[in-house]
Amino acid sequence: MSLRDVPLRTLSGEPTTLADLAGDNAVLLVNVASKCGLTPQYSGLVELHESFGPRGFSVVGVPCNQFMGQEPGTAEEIQQFCSTTYGVDFPLLEKTDVNGENRHVLYQTLVESADADGNAGDIQWNFEKFLIDRDGKVAGRFRPTVTPEAPELVAAIEAVL
Repeated sequence: MSLRDVPLRTLSGEPTTLADLAGDNAVLLVNVASKCGLTPQYSGLVELHESFGPRGFSVVGVPCNQFMGQEPGTAEEIQQFCSTTYGVDFPLLEKTDVNGENRHVLYQTLVESADADGNAGDIQWNFEKFLIDRDGKVAGRFRPTVTPEAPELVAAIEAVL
């Protein structure tokens, strides 16, 4: 099964898939949190979504509360924060476990992908990014400190478009 076909749920609880959310677009999947030191990355993610969207690209956010409880809100609170504070208009999924025994099946596959240094395994922190190409394959893994504006991330997005 392609990553694009893995069953997911939107922030409002509706069944979906990456294919449903993004169509034929390449996707940057990011585990996000509202109360993290990296939360300002939302601004860059919105910019990526807007600037590359017309070329077949979408950001998808995956709220996660596994890192020091930095995404404690309800679905409504998360949506409100993201839209009013950062103008987020890209799709958000329901709060999801990305590590541990309750790790979502999507992340069971994603963590097998290595980053630029050849390291695979558990998600390190909030705002870890996976670039998924139009065929549903991982085209890049970017650790949390790689900002949305980072040249290596922008170049990877350009390469899959």
